[in-house]
Amino acid sequence: MPSTLRRIAAAAAVLSVGAFAAGCGGGASGADSEQDLNLQPIAAAGPDPFTKSTAESTATPTPAAPPGNRGSAPPSGFLSTSTVSGSTPGLYGGTQSVASCDVEKQIRFLGDDQAKNRAFADAAGVDPGSVAGFLRGLTPVVLRVDTRVTNHGFRGGSATSFQSVLQAGTAVLVDDHGAPRVRCACGNPLKPANSHEGAWRDKGKPWPGYRADGVVVVRPTTVVINNLIIVNITNNTWIERPRGDDGQHDRKRPDIHIDPAKPPVTERPSPPASPSTSPPTSKSPSSSSSPSSSSSPSGSSPPPSPKCPTPTPTVTVTQTPTVTPKEPPARLPGSPKPTPSGCPTATTTLTATPSVPSPSTSSPRVPSTPVLPPDTSAPSNLPSLPTDTPTNLPSAPVSYMFGPPSPESENV
Repeated sequence: MPSTLRRIAAAAAVLSVGAFAAGCGGGASGADSEQDLNLQPIAAAGPDPFTKSTAESTATPTPAAPPGNRGSAPPSGFLSTSTVSGSTPGLYGGTQSVASCDVEKQIRFLGDDQAKNRAFADAAGVDPGSVAGFLRGLTPVVLRVDTRVTNHGFRGGSATSFQSVLQAGTAVLVDDHGAPRVRCACGNPLKPANSHEGAWRDKGKPWPGYRADGVVVVRPTTVVINNLIIVNITNNTWIERPRGDDGQHDRKRPDIHIDPAKPPVTERPSPPASPSTSPPTSKSPSSSSSPSSSSSPSGSSPPPSPKCPTPTPTVTVTQTPTVTPKEPPARLPGSPKPTPSGCPTATTTLTATPSVPSPSTSSPRVPSTPVLPPDTSAPSNLPSLPTDTPTNLPSAPVSYMFGPPSPESENV
């Protein structure tokens, strides 16, 4: 029996812990999923708050008309989010000369618990020793549109992360790029929302006027914002609040004639990048029809031109040492014509044993005149010798180019 009582007591304790977690904002059991969406009203602390609330009591703001199609309700569980720049006038509001958050109280809460201070610094992306300076550099304002953010809670000595929609009128601290960084009702650090689009599982009870197609996501600016243009929530006029100021240096801006009741200007989503946005390269008719314009594999030779003749094999004899002639030899009759430039040639290379000519034979030899045999058919009408030629000359051998004289010439 005692063991049965112990089991009943343990089960009751588990149920009580679960009921307490649910009462603190729905618990964190499903809050870490990227598809879970915590709906957090203005004053609700939400799951696993970092600190007690530091939000100041201010007048209830007049919310700006949320963007989106107000004709029909979106499908259940579907969230259509619009993106708004952090510098958009009227995205935030406040009361002139009054801060919506007590920054110094927030600094004291975190300073009293070093574990929370370290977890806060880790979630906010700052050094633990710089938390006080980080908070003092933020600007206290209130949201004027239901806004989705990445929220952080404190559990087990470290920071948790979950997606939240904060109701319009929630007090927040924004940085110099216009992004919410701290929720004052619980001291949780905030970051821009994740990129999940589509179906969500809502956690929490929607407030009156909540619509999934009216939620916005704040896009931080790429430049520093030195002055925020906000709406005075007490009379719907315009205020200029310096960054990091608690409202003591607010300045009226009657020169701004934007209707505060109009929805903030949203940004259109960027179209998806196409695989190739460059126009196709134009080709001339000649290049498109020529076979040489087609690409060939790397290292291969281009195909020969159709006008090239059939290459004739050429025998090239190489000798060592090689004597380079000063002038190219003249083309002999019957030798092949030179191949046009750019056409392939067929070459056969033979290697001959080098022969070094002697100095005496370095000059070309002239062949001797051949001696022809006697021709008996030589003409007989050769001119006669003159009659006054002396007859007492010594005889000498006479050579005839065309053979010996005929008998008739000897009688002369």
